[in-house]
Amino acid sequence: MTPPTSRPLYDRTILITGATDGLGRAVAHRLAAQGATLILHGRNPAKGRQLLTDLRDQTGNDRLTFEHADFAHLDQIQALADRLTSRDRLDVLVNNAGIGVETAPQRSADGLELTFQVDYLATYMLSCLLTPLLVRTAARSTAAGAGPARIVNVASAGQASLDFDDVLLEHHWDGVQAYCQAKLAQIMLTLDHAELLDDHGVTVNALHPASYMPTKIVTHLFTVQSTLDEGVTHTARLITDPALNNVTGTYFNRSRPARAHHQAYDPDARARLLRISQRLTGVPFPAAPLPAA
Repeated sequence: MTPPTSRPLYDRTILITGATDGLGRAVAHRLAAQGATLILHGRNPAKGRQLLTDLRDQTGNDRLTFEHADFAHLDQIQALADRLTSRDRLDVLVNNAGIGVETAPQRSADGLELTFQVDYLATYMLSCLLTPLLVRTAARSTAAGAGPARIVNVASAGQASLDFDDVLLEHHWDGVQAYCQAKLAQIMLTLDHAELLDDHGVTVNALHPASYMPTKIVTHLFTVQSTLDEGVTHTARLITDPALNNVTGTYFNRSRPARAHHQAYDPDARARLLRISQRLTGVPFPAAPLPAA
């Protein structure tokens, strides 16, 4: 495939986690059609192979690869990051993978509350471990007059305070609390990571893409309220829109900047979350100063 150079994403390499289903799959279709180089993550290799076939057949884009990792295993998240850091560039990290509201408590392979690990700790690990690659890519993009590297965290309008004395919900588990606190944790990480990367050519933003889209994590419990295309449009905007080149550390509700849960703006709570994240994963939050972009 040799797409025309006028395509806006032809020189961008984008990682989408959770790309084999739902919103991630639909975003992958849109970006593939625009000529992006895509790294598509999923936990089912057969679905990953089928996704690559479908995208190539439907868009003509052959600049696509699949990466397998089960986020219920911390070592697989680490291994995924290790493989990706050997690549030449990464322009955009889209932390989309997640599970919805569970009806019964589940533990990860590491013994942690599953929703917190898949929906938040995976975002934390990949964001931290891929920071050097994103910064290096941003330096080259800046020199070439291109836009910034970006991190897009797919969060939710459903947010709930973290109880730091029971962040893994060992004393009282509730599926809604598990989901909503993990999504708030993503937003809290967004603010800290944006501050760290502010002078390094990497923007970090989070969004609620749409409410109750027709995806498998929604339809088994809730009534559909939004189209999948609505969520794709809002997510793709944060990935591609040049008007957002200088926007960072922002939570969007669909297309508009919005106020997140009040705990997101508590520096002490965010610092406590980072300490817990480092203890649970063994991955430190990147330290300043980073190499200059």
